[in-house]
Amino acid sequence: MIRRRVVVTGRVQGVFFRDSCRRQAVAAGVTGWVRNLPDGTVEAAFEGTSDAVDRMVKWTREGPPDAVVYGTTVSDEPPEGDDTFAVLPTPR
Repeated sequence: MIRRRVVVTGRVQGVFFRDSCRRQAVAAGVTGWVRNLPDGTVEAAFEGTSDAVDRMVKWTREGPPDAVVYGTTVSDEPPEGDDTFAVLPTPR
């Protein structure tokens, strides 16, 4: 199991990025979470097999059809043992 955190910049809020990400993650068997950040970016943490997590990281580089992704920042993290994939609220 591996875990990666991704921050996605671009036109990524208001385009169903989070819900699309959740559906893709569930289909891929990946756990973790996704949320909007106050600065207009989207942040996600993906945990699962390396192949499944790599697929999700690749997906974030394009996102759903209405998204315009300018870039992604990816960092490795220790696995936390998440058992679901959640859409989290925007932090204050």
